[in-house]
Amino acid sequence: MKLRQVGEDRLLDQLLRRLPFGKTVALGAGDDCALVAAPARRNFLVLKTDCIVEGIHFLPRASALDVGWKAMMRPLSDFAATSALPQFALVTLIASKETEVGWVRKCYHGLRKAAARFKVSIVGGETSSTPGPLSISVSVVGFVEKNRWASRRGGKVGDDLFVTGRLGGAIERKHLQFVPRIVESRWLTKNFSIHAMMDLSDGLGVDLPRLARASKVGFEIEIECLPFNRGVKIGNAIADGEDYELLFAISRRQSKRLERSWRKKFPRLLLTRIGSLIPQSAVRNSQLPGGYVHFQ
Repeated sequence: MKLRQVGEDRLLDQLLRRLPFGKTVALGAGDDCALVAAPARRNFLVLKTDCIVEGIHFLPRASALDVGWKAMMRPLSDFAATSALPQFALVTLIASKETEVGWVRKCYHGLRKAAARFKVSIVGGETSSTPGPLSISVSVVGFVEKNRWASRRGGKVGDDLFVTGRLGGAIERKHLQFVPRIVESRWLTKNFSIHAMMDLSDGLGVDLPRLARASKVGFEIEIECLPFNRGVKIGNAIADGEDYELLFAISRRQSKRLERSWRKKFPRLLLTRIGSLIPQSAVRNSQLPGGYVHFQ
């Protein structure tokens, strides 16, 4: 059965009745807007939108379940970079009228499954037809305490740089099934002063220079220390992208305690010091193999 045989309203009837609402949702999917209880004033409201496009972020043969999972988890990875907690999501599906209804159902199952992992309520969205490739946009709203948020902008000269997990080779499978490092980032900001942080979505070769520019510093990388997956070359670990790991800067004085505490808290997840932040005037190793950049 094709979407053209079902139509928008019948499709939405099938999808929306499966969406669970959290206790703070006053008006959810199916109306013109979603209404949710406002967070306490001690918190910042956090908003993020992200999208995936067929042929760019996933191939046509990819599992619909995995596509839905990735569509939800991409903006949640940005929440991890901010040490924020997601609460509500809006999903926009743009598909051809020839798209199989069964594919869309499986995709939404993946969206729901990913949202449930972090107790996110899908409260609405939009559908539209297109003659072009299928795309899904997910907007997420949440909060972060005013004394816990992180950004790319606070890195300081002398800070140590760390990454979680291993890099490279994500295109083989991981990019469709990754879990954002929200738990880890929340632990980091509770126990340490994280000067700057971001998620590695476009590759270390692109994202690290972005963090350095935002912090108005340079960086020095110890290439031999980079943690990469089995069968992956160093160049791929730097440039492949789609890793969705955390890159962060922390005072060198806290590094040893961080490494000890991390091993106890997350014994199955690698944490690696890969270099440090230096003055812009002393930039070394600045020409890293580039990762993915849109429109280039």
